[in-house]
Amino acid sequence: MNFWESMTGSDLTREFKAFELRAQALPADHRAAWEEIKGHLYPYGDFTGRNLMPILDGALGLLEETAADGQSIHEVLGDDIAGFCAALAGGEGARGYRNRWREQLNRNVARKLGRLGG
Repeated sequence: MNFWESMTGSDLTREFKAFELRAQALPADHRAAWEEIKGHLYPYGDFTGRNLMPILDGALGLLEETAADGQSIHEVLGDDIAGFCAALAGGEGARGYRNRWREQLNRNVARKLGRLGG
């Protein structure tokens, strides 16, 4: 990846389009699960989403393998797709971008209040 690709995100766009092409070949229930997985993983992404690409690739690979084996999506993921995504992103209670921003805001406010009260 060159500097221009990393600045514009064109490499991510190309990768994501490749993911979507792969997902189109999946059976309907696996495609629906793919859409849910993407939705549940986005909050764990960083500003660019670059950290999610290997996770999305692995999740899509799992869906492809299980579809090829003839397994239903319920057999693979169960009923808790959100829990599956949390585990992929770093375990239950993994910090999302909202949590990181909230903590940063709280630190900044506490620092400013400390200066005013001091």
